[in-house]
This record gives sequence, C-alpha cells and structure tokens, in this order.
Amino acid sequence: MRLIKYGHACVGVEKDGRRLVLDPGGLTDPRVLDGADAVLVTHEHFDHFSEENLRRAAEANPALRIWTDASVAGRLDGLGGRVTAVGHGEAFEAAGFGVEVHGTWHEILHPDIPRIGNVGFLVDGTLFHPGDALTVPETPVDTLLLPVHGPWSTTGRLIDYVREVAPRHVYAIHDGALNDTGLALVGGLLGAAGPGTGAPYDRLAVGTGVDLPSASAQPTA
Repeated sequence: MRLIKYGHACVGVEKDGRRLVLDPGGLTDPRVLDGADAVLVTHEHFDHFSEENLRRAAEANPALRIWTDASVAGRLDGLGGRVTAVGHGEAFEAAGFGVEVHGTWHEILHPDIPRIGNVGFLVDGTLFHPGDALTVPETPVDTLLLPVHGPWSTTGRLIDYVREVAPRHVYAIHDGALNDTGLALVGGLLGAAGPGTGAPYDRLAVGTGVDLPSASAQPTA
C-alpha cells in the first residue's frame, strides 16, 4: 500500500490499481478526486470536506463511493446509496481496502463553540487518519497520520498522543496553516530534537508518497 500526501489533511492510499482518498477538503486541489475509487471524510469542516468538489467528482464518476459521518452524509443528499454514514466500531470495505471506524467527536475548540462529530479511519489495519481528534484506537496502529496544527491542540498534547498510540511511524498532516517557521518548530519538537515520542516523525511534501508495510508484515508483540 502506498501513502501519498495531497495537501493539508488530505491523503490518498493506493493498492493493486485502486485509489482511496481521505479528507479532500477546501484546501486541497480538487483534481485529487480524479480517478478515485472511494472517498472517506472524517467530519464537516471545510478543510476536510468540500461538498461542491465531492458532488462534481460523483457526477463525473458514477462508481465513486463515499463513507463519512452522519453530518456530512446529510449534506450529500441526492447521491443515494453511494454515500454511507458510519460510526465508531463499524467496519467496511472501500475499493478493496478494509476500513475500521474509531472515534465519535471532534476535539473541543472552546466551551462556547458547539462540538461536532468526527470519525477516524483505520485503513487495512495499518494506517490511521484521526481527522481533528486525538482518538486512540483500540487496536495497534502501524502508521499514524498526525494532525500537527489546529486551534484545538498544542504540540505537547501531540507528543503525549503519539506516545499513547505507540505507532511504528508518524507522518504529518493538517499543516496547511503553518509557515516554514512553524513547520520547523513543530517538526523539531515531534522529531529527534524533541523530548521523544517513541516513533520516527516525517513530513511528506505535497504530491510525494511512501510505501507502507502491510498489516501482516507488522512485528507482533
């Protein structure tokens, strides 16, 4: 399975000629959906979900399927059975990828701001995209996609989160609002110069990818 970063919170995974796209929001080039077989959306915020782009992609590709939380599914009315609302504890197959759903809520922005739903997706038992939440799956995670910047987090919390999930490797996502200075600061604290998370940290450039081990190739405890 190959992981490709498409910008901000959006990534794609490819395997055996099939392509799954996660969180193609408004900060990502809409062409990322060209040729996609399936889409997963963690929650309704614009940087993760673009109704316009998803509807356009669904019109261009009648075979495209979308899995997401109930709120986003409700905004994609008219696409019928091509959109499936999922929640914590569910499992399904999307374009040949096995997917498990972990988590229910977005991280708290502020007590005065209503909390929204957020589901995380574990793909093929190895790659976890938490959306805008610090959900710890109830199963081992090989590769964690870490949301490194948001109004609801601090880098200190992220360090503790990575330690709790205990993945083999961490790749940065949700970094579209950081300039070069911010990227360097966060990367230093999450990387070898920081207090340590127990897992190597990397940031993929937009459009680049890396091959991931299969779940069956992961070492057992």
